[in-house]
Amino acid sequence: MADQRRSQRPSGDGPRRGGRPSGGKPQSGGKPASSRGGKPAQARDGKPGQSRGGKPAGKGAPPRRGGKPPARSGPREQAPRSAEQAVYDGPDLPADITGAELDRAVSAQLKGLPEKLANRVARHMVAAGMLVDDDPETAYQHTLAARARAPRIAVVREATGEAAYAAGHYAEALAELRAAKRMNGATAYLPIMADCHRALGKPQEALKLAKSPGVANFGPEAKAEMTIVEAGARRDLGQLDAALRTLELAPLQSKSRSSWVVRLRYAYADTLEAAGREQDALAWFHRTHAIDSDELTDAAERAELLEKHQG
Repeated sequence: MADQRRSQRPSGDGPRRGGRPSGGKPQSGGKPASSRGGKPAQARDGKPGQSRGGKPAGKGAPPRRGGKPPARSGPREQAPRSAEQAVYDGPDLPADITGAELDRAVSAQLKGLPEKLANRVARHMVAAGMLVDDDPETAYQHTLAARARAPRIAVVREATGEAAYAAGHYAEALAELRAAKRMNGATAYLPIMADCHRALGKPQEALKLAKSPGVANFGPEAKAEMTIVEAGARRDLGQLDAALRTLELAPLQSKSRSSWVVRLRYAYADTLEAAGREQDALAWFHRTHAIDSDELTDAAERAELLEKHQG
């Protein structure tokens, strides 16, 4: 996963709901005619309003006398962009983004594209990676522009799915990540896909993904993320005891101070509180805070609130 496309992981107490203005539903994997050569589509020979032979459109149109075009009364007004063209153009690209910033493993997957087209796609993906944390909606629009140009490249669909997820467009994120998975067979997207199902009110679908065969081969971080989502789905269904059992099977006592351990402990403390076990929840919020040096969670504040409530 490229550093420029930092994925937004599922939250411990529920799916990440952006609440940001929608960027519109992306096209379902299709590409506009303009994506073939990296240029906007034009009428047949490149001049709007003319036939193939370059003559004025319309049957029996008289020739112009003197061979000179008629004088224009004023500057030609540009037609407003269609919604599809606006998506294809994407947000403005900063001049200092060259595309060379893209991770080599990602840029290698763009090699099959024409050079200029590959560069434009790379620049949009770099911009998306830079913005995804602070302005996920604009990041999403950048990935849509990349996808409009290269819809058959898995890493582009992956980036679009991750940005859609960060921006709170869960149905679109699910569709894009499914497309990427069909293209490359990767299972790394399963935790985010499962969390999208939760956000869409389908916890049972999330549980199905949590039981996918590929999950057994996950590394510790990805497995922890799927465990958090699975427990959250159980909570969605009102199954608090099952949610606690799911988390208790995870390495809560790990000596690692990695972010996935922090999030795992936080999810457990939060579920304990939801189950009415406030004393146990307090202890686990303290254990979470003890290793949360980057302040990824509000464990300290949650512990303080519980202490006040119990006092």
